[in-house]
Amino acid sequence: MSNLKVNLCGVELNSPLIAASGTFGFGREFAEFYPLSNLGGVSCKGITLKERSGNLPPRIAETEGGILNAVGLQNPGVDHFIKYDLDWLKAQNTVVIANIAGNTVEDYCAMAEKLSATSVDFIELNISCPNVKSGGVQFGTSCETVGNITSEVRKHCKKPLMVKLSPNVTDIAEIAKSAEFNGADVISMINTITGMRIDINSKRPIIRNNTGGLSGPAVFPVAVRMVWQVYNAVKIPIVGMGGISKWQDAVEMLMAGATALQIGTVLFNDPYAPLKINYSLKNYMEEKNISSISELTGSVIPW
Repeated sequence: MSNLKVNLCGVELNSPLIAASGTFGFGREFAEFYPLSNLGGVSCKGITLKERSGNLPPRIAETEGGILNAVGLQNPGVDHFIKYDLDWLKAQNTVVIANIAGNTVEDYCAMAEKLSATSVDFIELNISCPNVKSGGVQFGTSCETVGNITSEVRKHCKKPLMVKLSPNVTDIAEIAKSAEFNGADVISMINTITGMRIDINSKRPIIRNNTGGLSGPAVFPVAVRMVWQVYNAVKIPIVGMGGISKWQDAVEMLMAGATALQIGTVLFNDPYAPLKINYSLKNYMEEKNISSISELTGSVIPW
């Protein structure tokens, strides 16, 4: 029998598919469709130290092959998550990944410390946020800033630390190596690509924030390329994401070097996508006489 279970830093996932942060909330709505145990895990909506109301609308726009979003990390704050959402999520028999975001290193460290005292399985560091102490430059855009925040959070994090990389950089492999060197246990990638749409009648950007993060099938080839580059540069596991919408995409991303996967944008138009992908993955594995999903990881044969 083909086995979809994945071991990620000693944590067993029921399948390689994790619901991506920002697309699944805290899972309650999707639990009305199917048991969340069908997923490998849930990467929760990005959590900040204090409650955030997010950006002004409009903050989501459709585009060919995907969506743009600039939601602005609307969330109830880390203490609310721990008190009202975490116990329910842990009872769903799936791995819980707390995605954290902030505007200062101190914010990230404080959240890592709070969450390390809870039952979350992983802490995922969203470093695509602006560092207010450095003039608003994103934490994830240079080896130095990635290394610094990873190193500082590592001191406060007692859970496996997953660092989520931004694709808006010149050399993703060097960024990944900096995260690994400074204490990351896992790399998750890629976050959204910065994009923009304009209403040609009003002449205004469609999104109130002017720019937003592009996700969906349009970014998939970029994500595959970056996962492959990072797989060949680091020794720690990779959770691949970026435009996965069908089982063939999942196989491709695994072959590029991912150990597990996150899927997000596809859930907006097909909440049952994880079940369909899991079913077809098993069929593919049985057809190819593959006993474990881990056999696919990094199996691409370059020319």
